[in-house]
Amino acid sequence: MPAFDTTLLPTAPTATAPDGSNVRVLLRLDTASMIHIQLAAGHTSSAVAHRSVDEIWYILDGSGEMWRSQAGRSQVVRLEPGLCLTIPLGTHFQFRASSSAALTAVATTMPPWPGDDEAVAVPGNW
Repeated sequence: MPAFDTTLLPTAPTATAPDGSNVRVLLRLDTASMIHIQLAAGHTSSAVAHRSVDEIWYILDGSGEMWRSQAGRSQVVRLEPGLCLTIPLGTHFQFRASSSAALTAVATTMPPWPGDDEAVAVPGNW
C-alpha cells in the first residue's frame, strides 16, 4: 500500500518541461503524477506530443491559448482561470501566455510522467 504523501508547492521550478515551460513537481502515485506549470507572459511553448501519457490540465492564473490537434481535428481554446482540458495520448499541442501575465496551471499525468523523452517535438500552430 502506498504511503500518504504531502507537499507544498516548491518556491522555484524543479524542471523545465520539454515544451519549455517551468515545472514544479508535486506528487505521484503508481497510476498518476501531478505538476504545476508556468509559462512566462508573452511566451509560446514548443509544440509536442506525448508517447505514452494522457494529461488533464486545470488553469489557475493568467490567460492564453492552447492548440490541440489529433486525427485530423484541430482546435484552439482560450485559457483562463477555472478552465479544465484534456490532452489525450498522441495529441499534438502547444500553448501560449498572454503578454500581460504568466500562465499557470496544474496538470495530472496518467500514468506518471516517465521522463523527458516522453515528449516528442512536432510541428506547431504558432
